[in-house]
Amino acid sequence: MESLDSQSTFGFDEWERAGGGGGLTRVLTGEGPLEKAAVNFSAVAGETPPRLTERLAVESGDFYATGVSIIVHPRNPHAPTFHANLRYFETDTGTAWFGGGTDLTPYYLYEEDARHFHGVIKRSCDAHEVADYRAWKRACDEYFYLPHRGEARGVGGVFFDHLTDDLEAVWACQVELGDNLIEAYLPILERRVETAYGEAERRWHEIRRGRYAEFNLVWDRGTRFGLETAGRTESILASLPPTARWEYLHQPEPGSPERALLEVLRSPPRDWV
Repeated sequence: MESLDSQSTFGFDEWERAGGGGGLTRVLTGEGPLEKAAVNFSAVAGETPPRLTERLAVESGDFYATGVSIIVHPRNPHAPTFHANLRYFETDTGTAWFGGGTDLTPYYLYEEDARHFHGVIKRSCDAHEVADYRAWKRACDEYFYLPHRGEARGVGGVFFDHLTDDLEAVWACQVELGDNLIEAYLPILERRVETAYGEAERRWHEIRRGRYAEFNLVWDRGTRFGLETAGRTESILASLPPTARWEYLHQPEPGSPERALLEVLRSPPRDWV
């Protein structure tokens, strides 16, 4: 990422959680192709908050959670936003599971980008019996959806949670999926960051970023989990875009590339591979 940006480097922000554990947040911001990129690692533990126990439907006194999350917001509207999260959770009752996923959020639809992204993720899943690309893709389409807008956040990817069986096999799948994230996203980023754009495209970019912020603040379970477990707010909200816009009753022109994207996001999810 730093090589592609060529102007900025990731910071190094190590932190501790008051209730136990801590993490490392690395954020890149600047004037280069990457307007904002964040890579978070956390390993937190402590007493299970009542609201979390209620939602998990598991009685536990203490919990341990660890994970890695990645978010990239390119400056160019033609380059899609990328998100990934891989996590593990356990309680003192012996309950343990893996979860995670990755998805792509374009602002202008390039079908070859969606096919490439899903193709790499599918190959990664197909190498492991515990993985189910089709089911995980459906789960991603259902999860990264804004019901109050009636539209998907992007073109999806995979999403899975509460994988409790054969944890060693799931761990191996997690590792391979994580290793393949660069192949899934970086080629897309490399071919889009130099595309010419103007003020109209930038305005649309920020309007769609507003939708991204709405999902993360209203519907995202990870954001809610982090805040409910007294996580570090700055790290939790590092996933938000650096700029966003809300315009009243904004509608793109019929036949425009902007309208073409909306039509895809408001239609039943596609099979990209």
